[in-house]
Amino acid sequence: MLKGNTSDVIVVGAGVVGAACAYYAARAGLTVTVIDRGAVAGGTTGAGEGNLLVSDKEPGPELELALLSSRLWRELGEGIASAVEYEAKGGLVVASAESGMAALRAFAAGQRAAGVAAEEVPADGLGELEPHLAPGLAGGFHYPQDAQVQPALAAAHLLRAAGERVRLRLGEEVTGLLTGAAREVRGVRTAKGEVHAPYVVNAAGTWGGDLARLAGAELPVLPRRGFVLVTEPLPRVVRHKVYAADYVADVASGSAALQTSAVVEGTPAGPVLIGASRERVGFDRSLSTEVLRRLALGAVALFPVLAGVRVMRTYAGFRPYLPDHLPAIGADPRVPGLLHACGHEGAGIGLAPATGLVIARCLTGGEPPVGIAPFDPTRFGPAPRAD
Repeated sequence: MLKGNTSDVIVVGAGVVGAACAYYAARAGLTVTVIDRGAVAGGTTGAGEGNLLVSDKEPGPELELALLSSRLWRELGEGIASAVEYEAKGGLVVASAESGMAALRAFAAGQRAAGVAAEEVPADGLGELEPHLAPGLAGGFHYPQDAQVQPALAAAHLLRAAGERVRLRLGEEVTGLLTGAAREVRGVRTAKGEVHAPYVVNAAGTWGGDLARLAGAELPVLPRRGFVLVTEPLPRVVRHKVYAADYVADVASGSAALQTSAVVEGTPAGPVLIGASRERVGFDRSLSTEVLRRLALGAVALFPVLAGVRVMRTYAGFRPYLPDHLPAIGADPRVPGLLHACGHEGAGIGLAPATGLVIARCLTGGEPPVGIAPFDPTRFGPAPRAD
């Protein structure tokens, strides 16, 4: 269906958001060229944990997008569940003191009104959900809608499921946008030549701001570094995604300083994943022993059974951060034919299907499945300098 160097739309970025954009565009009947300077899931997606969360989102546009994505992931999971390790395991948010429980109750009340299932768990009921949790916690909330996928597999299988309407060009960096007399998009330029299409989707993740600037538009995407510890394979000692109540505040913070909060989850393959840290240090990949120390201590505080477990490896990734913590999704009127699908920070894997569906509707003139005004790519002023 694809001929030469021409298609209906070019998606820049082969992470899970770009893959979802390609998937839904292809389902809408469009031909798609996906271009990435690296491999499929070679950036933020490959460094993610695969969380599909509603539990950490307050009522508002992001939660609306997450609830739609939760439904879409379940629908996708029916076809590719085993291939992408889709697991509807639920989340458990715990508080160490009654003051924390009061804050969780208030947060959950707002979420319930927005359609989230949130079940209070008293202190003496935590052991039924997580037998290895530390004693003495004040209680928590169970979120049965939380789920998980293996992110690199998810991106790859979305692209595969899109079929012959999608063509991949990997290891090919976009160096410029081709535009006409009225600045309208006509394609992109790479080191290997020109690729033509009347629409270009910016799904470049942490580098989304750089791609926007190639088109003469500003989008203040900044990298926010995070580390993950991976343990040796274990029996299923952690059944849910379990995190401390302060994780939600860290996600919402705009601070550039280092923040860590305990996040622990098991995987179908056996290793336990331990996070979470956030800091804005540009694209510095240097190993931080202080971050690793904090993550390990936080995990053991929640699950003492992990104290004697070996950490096999650690990895870092960069979340694409925008100042108001909402992604940029939709058409950019400054450059006709340019659409953005980036800036999801740590929620990109969870929000990918809804983002892809929104982009496909924008491309085909359909009605978006959710209100997209809050995600307007032009809502920012000049981009701030990276730290």
